[in-house]
Order: sequence, then C-alpha cells, then structure tokens
Amino acid sequence: MDILITDAVVVTCDDHRTIHAESAVAITGNRIVAVGPTADLERDYPRHERFDGRGLAVFPGFVNAHTHTVLLTLRGTIEDWPGEAIYRYMTPISYAMSGEERSVIAQLGCLEAIRSGTTTLVDPFRHVTTYASAMAQTGMRLWLTESCADIDTRRIRHGDYSVDEAFGAAFLDRATALIEGFHGSHGDRVRCQAAAHAPDNCSPAMLRAVRDMAERHGLTRTVHLSQSPGEVAAVKAAHGLTSAEYLDREDFLGPDLVAAHWTFCTEGDIRLLASKGVQMAHTPASISRRNFHRVRIGQIRDAGVKVVFGTDNMSEDMFQAMAFGSIVHRTGRGREVEGGVDPSPEQILDSVTRLAAGSVAAGDEIGSIEVGKKADLTIIDLSAPALRPLIRLVSNVVHYGHPGTVHSVMADGAFLMRDRKVLTIDEPALIREAEVVTRRVWERMIADNPDIAPPPGELRWLG
Repeated sequence: MDILITDAVVVTCDDHRTIHAESAVAITGNRIVAVGPTADLERDYPRHERFDGRGLAVFPGFVNAHTHTVLLTLRGTIEDWPGEAIYRYMTPISYAMSGEERSVIAQLGCLEAIRSGTTTLVDPFRHVTTYASAMAQTGMRLWLTESCADIDTRRIRHGDYSVDEAFGAAFLDRATALIEGFHGSHGDRVRCQAAAHAPDNCSPAMLRAVRDMAERHGLTRTVHLSQSPGEVAAVKAAHGLTSAEYLDREDFLGPDLVAAHWTFCTEGDIRLLASKGVQMAHTPASISRRNFHRVRIGQIRDAGVKVVFGTDNMSEDMFQAMAFGSIVHRTGRGREVEGGVDPSPEQILDSVTRLAAGSVAAGDEIGSIEVGKKADLTIIDLSAPALRPLIRLVSNVVHYGHPGTVHSVMADGAFLMRDRKVLTIDEPALIREAEVVTRRVWERMIADNPDIAPPPGELRWLG
C-alpha cells in the first residue's frame, strides 16, 4: 500500500523523541519513506493515497513484549483467587484445548491487541503450531515461541518435579516444527524465539537444548524468571541456588535473553542479571491485580537493565500496562527526582516501542517512525475526552489513554483497523465463537481434572 498520512502530530520515538506537529508520513509498500511537513510530502508523493490525519496523532505501533493470548480463557477468574495459578489453572486449561479452540482464543487476543493499538505480539506458550496460522491471519507482527520444559508441568501441582525426557522431547520437536514452519513466514511478519519455560521446570539438559536451538537458528531467547514463590522454592530445593544463579550456572544468561517478571529476584540476582545484560519483560498490570507488585523495580532500573512491557495474561491492553507500569516504577524508589517524577512518560512509552522492538533484536526495523523502518503505526484520536485538554501529549496517552482512543492501526504497511473498524477479523463472529469455546474448555478442564475446582465464586456464563 502506498499511503500518505497528512496533517497529523507524529510522535517518532526516535533517539531524540522528536514530535512533529502538522506533519505527514509517507509509506511505500511496507516501509516509511518520508516524514516531514505535509506540504512537502504532498508535493513529493502526489500519487500516494491520502489519509487525513487532522486531529490525530501517529505513534509507532505498540510492541507487547510478553503475552499469552490463549490464556484469555481465564479472564475474570483467577485475578480474584489468592492461590497458585500457574500450574493449577494456566497449565491445565492449555492442555484441555484443541488446536481449533486455541486458534479462536488466540485470535480474540489479537483482536483486543489491535483495538489497543498493538501491532506486535511476543507470545511464548505451548502447542503454538496449532494456532500460529490463525494469529498470522490477523495481519499482526508476531514473535512466537514454544516454551520448552522437561519436567511435566501438569504434575507440578501434585508436587512432582521429576524429569520426563519424553515430555521434554515433545516440546523440542514442537519448537523445531514451529521454527521450520513459521520463522520468516507471512512476508517475514512472523518470527520465532527459543524459550525455556521457567527454571523450576527445565533441567540443565533442557536449558542446553534451548540455548543450542537459539544458536543454531540465530534466534533471541526468553524465559520466565522468579515469577512465583513456588518456583523459587523448587529451584532452591533442586539446586541450592536462586533461579538467576541456576540459569547462570548453566550458561543461560546473556544479552540475547529476555526474562519475564523478576518478581522474587534478590538484590544479588539483579546485580548478576544486569552484569550479563539480560533484559526484563515487565508485566505490571497483570501481576498487580492480585496485590501490589513487589518487584524491586527501582533497583533493576538503577542497575541499567533494559525494561520492556507486556500484558502477560487475561488482557492485551497495553494502555493498562503503561499506566500500571508508570505507577509501579515510580514507587520502586519511593522518591521524587528534580524536574518531575521518575520515570517520565516518554521513558514509559519507550518501553512499549523502541526498547520493546530491541528486545526481539528488531530495533532497526520497528519501534520508531523513521525513514527505512517498517510501517507499523498506531493512530490515536486526539478528540477523545480522555486526552483533553491537550498540554503534554505523551503524558496524556501514558496516563489516560485507553483502547477507545485508538483510531487506526497499521502493520507492515497494511491497515488492520481503519476508522475504528477492524479489517482482518470478523469481530462479531469471533466474539460469539470465543464465548462458546471458553465455556466448553472450562467444563472439559474441570471434568478431566477432578482436583481442579473453579476459583471461589460461581462461573456465570452471560454471553
């Protein structure tokens, strides 16, 4: 598509955080070819289709650096349950689903993401080959990953941490199939990472296999890290180390690794991870729903760690991630700094654009509005009451933006949503189907796992 967005505010998120007023963005194919005054670009690109940007602001498309779209099947349930959820609900429900059912819920996640201004999802999970095509059909940019483990995650809730080589081999086979079938596919919109699920469910042999896979295919890597007290206790019992120390012992840390959460990292862990250049995928909204996020974020930022944002599970709303993230990060030190409160809205925005793009080694392709980069754009309606009065645009969007302020979304030069209409998904039909699938999957999970009951409170199907 050759298109010229005219008369807009352009928030570039470049190295200087340049903002252009009453400006234009020219797109040829899937690339940005010019940014500048509207009159100049109208002269230089007379044959490009015009998109009237008056009253709109153009941002780089948001990058959700850590999410699990399939876990939308749990929305509105475990957020209000105080018990361990990873192995009691998140794991069993994923195994209760068929490939077709995962596809429906993953597409629902993509739909919410698009409406929330997100153009890129980084989604490590399991059985990903069964729904990768469905996600790709939405037009989004994707980094997909099979999160490998060789300790059967279905048995951990029963206290069984024994290594199961066949279980691990199946994960590695699926990871290989995902990479061979999807990495670089769909016009290079779909890429893969290599992932170890978490330190408590991966033996040293599995960590080596994942590291070798990444090196063999030239992939970045990801892992969940210190995400629960159960994980910390299990790693301590098995290895006598913290989760970070265990990964370091197995030579798994490095600047190509993005570790999610860090919730229960010690001060020593933070120093170790920072010294190895490990990046942090922070999911402040999802983790804060059950109690205030206890991560040592001030120490993490002081150590110079690159922090990027994701939604994790039960939501794909990156506006919430930014708003929660701003609050959590500002209380991470408990003090104000001269000239404002740290971090600034611009730093928060960096964590869902340019820094998030860098976390998947794509900083030279996406994450900012600059000539030569791919045309992944989020267009915000500045007439939304939540964004007025308009004094500091980025501050308004970080603190008060919401999906209703998103006007249009473009990925790889093609509109996924235009004038608030999603173009790549039959939205009403998908929402109806997702309701049916979710009810069916919950009923199956409970029937197949007699020890699992719904979280406190009756499951009410109102759809």
